[in-house]
Amino acid sequence: MAASVLARVLSTMAGPRYILRCSNTCVVKWFSKHISSVNRPKQPLTAYIRFYKDQQPIYKKQNPDISALDITKQIAHAWRELPSSDKQSYEAAAKLESQTYKVQMAKYKAQLTPAQEEALKEEKRKKVAKRRAIRRKRQLTVLGKPKRPRTAFNIFVSEHFQEAKGVSVQGKMKNLFEEWQKLGPSLKQTYHQLAEDDKIRYENEMKLWEEHMVEIGREDLVRHKNRRKMSKEKKTPRKTTSEREATTSKKPLGSKRASPAHSVKKSEE
Repeated sequence: MAASVLARVLSTMAGPRYILRCSNTCVVKWFSKHISSVNRPKQPLTAYIRFYKDQQPIYKKQNPDISALDITKQIAHAWRELPSSDKQSYEAAAKLESQTYKVQMAKYKAQLTPAQEEALKEEKRKKVAKRRAIRRKRQLTVLGKPKRPRTAFNIFVSEHFQEAKGVSVQGKMKNLFEEWQKLGPSLKQTYHQLAEDDKIRYENEMKLWEEHMVEIGREDLVRHKNRRKMSKEKKTPRKTTSEREATTSKKPLGSKRASPAHSVKKSEE
């Protein structure tokens, strides 16, 4: 099947229409994108992953009724409690494989064309960006960042998804979208109003959350438009009404500055 697909693609590319539409740069980019991953050395396993692969079948056999997530938690706990002497064999194997990987990777990169090297770098950048995005999302979830406001259509879907027609999620969503299109203006306005209320909820919750982030030293998570304002308020907190009144009452009577005319008259005397 893969061979037939490749043959079809190549036959399409060989046609005059494709040649007119696509430049040589496009063809090189297409090939570099797909060939860059061929025969690439596999990433070495870490010491923990080696331990996990050894222990996972044992834990699964001993605990057939618990979930894969619980098994992973138990193995992670066992790895943390494992003595350093028992970890050495896993760490030594990981170190040896890492050294072999570096040699194989150097040979692999040496045979790549400049276009393939660029495609490889771009692929790596995308993977790093994806990992960072996932890590950031998890971090925000742990810190309790409020959920974004829902649109009118989102609210409509959440209310009618269970009874919607269709077997698959895609089928249900298609039918719900068609129902939304046929919905009357007055009913749609109800959902738009709910969406506006949800926006207000989001802004109020975000304000409190961002104030808490500033308090714990995480100004980097505050939205850019509020970052400078909130940092300034943190450095110079506003005085309360009672504090301002107390400051005013402490000023001595007759502390007003003398006028210039009064000063001249006094000096002449």
